[in-house]
Amino acid sequence: MTIDTFLREQETQELLRFSTAGSVDDGKSTLIGRLLHDSQSLCEDHLAALEARKPNDRDQLDWALLTDGLKAEREQGITIDVAYRFFATPRRKFIIADTPGHEQYTRNMATGASTADLSIVLIDARHGVRTQSKRHAFIAALLQTPHLVVAVNKMDLVDFDRAVYERIRADFDRFTDQLGIARPKYVPISALRGDNVVQKSEATPWYEGGSLLEILESVPVTGSRNLEDLRFPVQYVSRPHADFRGYSGQIVSGVLRKGDELEVQPSRRRSRVTSIVTYDGELEEAFAPMSVTVTLADELDISRGAVLFHPSHAPQAERHLEAMVVWMDETPLRPNGAYLLKHTSQTTRVVVDDLIYKVDVNRVETTTGENLQLNEIGRLRLTTFKPLFFDAYQSNRATGSFILIDEQTNLTVAAGMIAEPEATTRESREASAADGERHVSETDRARRLGQRPLTLWLTGPVAAGQPALARRIERALFDRGALPLVLQSTTERPVSSGRLAADATLLNSAGLIAICATDLRQATDANLTRDRIGRHRLIEIVLEAPIEWCAKRDREGQYQRAAEDADFPLPGVNGPLEPPAHPDLRLPMNELTEQQALDRILAFLDGRGLIPKALSADSREATP
Repeated sequence: MTIDTFLREQETQELLRFSTAGSVDDGKSTLIGRLLHDSQSLCEDHLAALEARKPNDRDQLDWALLTDGLKAEREQGITIDVAYRFFATPRRKFIIADTPGHEQYTRNMATGASTADLSIVLIDARHGVRTQSKRHAFIAALLQTPHLVVAVNKMDLVDFDRAVYERIRADFDRFTDQLGIARPKYVPISALRGDNVVQKSEATPWYEGGSLLEILESVPVTGSRNLEDLRFPVQYVSRPHADFRGYSGQIVSGVLRKGDELEVQPSRRRSRVTSIVTYDGELEEAFAPMSVTVTLADELDISRGAVLFHPSHAPQAERHLEAMVVWMDETPLRPNGAYLLKHTSQTTRVVVDDLIYKVDVNRVETTTGENLQLNEIGRLRLTTFKPLFFDAYQSNRATGSFILIDEQTNLTVAAGMIAEPEATTRESREASAADGERHVSETDRARRLGQRPLTLWLTGPVAAGQPALARRIERALFDRGALPLVLQSTTERPVSSGRLAADATLLNSAGLIAICATDLRQATDANLTRDRIGRHRLIEIVLEAPIEWCAKRDREGQYQRAAEDADFPLPGVNGPLEPPAHPDLRLPMNELTEQQALDRILAFLDGRGLIPKALSADSREATP
């Protein structure tokens, strides 16, 4: 292979970013050292330095020395800072963030996991699931990390006992079920010896999965990126000469093509792309995360902080928003305090209106409080001085995240993830201001009913269980004191997705919770549904199951009819299955009972403070 061929292959390889965390002494740094060594990614001088620091010839190399770079870390034997390392295999390139395991470095843990496509939680097989293992899993869920892997380490110290591994797996599954996220992948390893790290180990003949490196090389990366919603925050206006005006920045999500019609926030003016310019020349198309310069057919008033997007996929434009934040400063949050908010290429002043709740990570519960201390996590209600152009973090990590900066010290005090804007829409506020009357707003109705207007959108293959699960959700929410209503499409009374979305919007406007039970028979524009309902209100839940399993449950004989009649289209039989690309929750219905599926949905909603807490028995009996 020539050097040119090698470099071309390196350029086209996928990049996976992953983080490691767990409790102190679970072996995070050792695991990374072993990965680097066994994948042949260490230089000879690094190996020589490790050999020189061995106490004697019989001792193992201290792999942790490769990542614990600070003197303070080596003295304490714990990871303090976030250490980044790069390595590559013939199949993929990797960037590793080795994050601290100690509770007092939660902010560092969140920093390392914020850009990760995958998180590895290490668990010491001798000690089982501990608090810090849960803390990292919670932060991975909060940051919407697409993939979670649990590495049960030090299996050699428990004689590779399968019962120990299975017990840890069951304990951790119970915890992730509370978080409302998909269950992680598990792998039993010995980082020190190298068992199941790069190569499968003969010491675990009962383990049927792949090695840790095989998992890292095979998990999908592109599926975790938002390529649907174009977001191009302008960083700089380029005027090298009088005949050229270009807008430079990074495409943080979506795809941009020459000739595309774009809209600009905040001016709401439109134009078309005439060229996409890079250092290497012009392109016909560009995509995230490329940095480019765009020229437009019209001269528009565009400066740093503006956002270019496709008109059919507009971001939210609001001054009022709610967000989950990780507090990173020694100085606590100031109630009603003013800070600077840095979001994409825009910076504006912001006031903290309210601390809605704090999160007890150890118990996965919400608590009240007056401020946030260092490393605490909470949900804030904020008002910015200028409108932000954003998406909810769950649908777009790039435009749903921000940092808060102290104006006096210029220190970053918090990292935030936008949850949803204020329930009152911009249109209703403008209408009230125009005629001077106080209209009954969505917020007024929601406060009267004591609930948040939401739409739970259940979809999946035909006969995956949407209608029955929707009724269970309705009953559970009603028993908690909420007012939900099921909307569904049936064979006898088919309803289009667009009609369901319109009906759900009306229910939400009345302050109610809509539960839509539909399937994937009808092609629909998922973005149109989100825009109609409002991304801050929509919770997408995909019910997953093999087609064979669904066909056995199909009492109406639709699968048999589709197999016999090509004119009766049915996804999975004679048509493609096209579920939403970025749902909030995936439920493997062939592995769960209806009650377990319901529990996961309620845990997901509880964890985000979206539904009322469970009522006591006395309260339910008193409800008329």
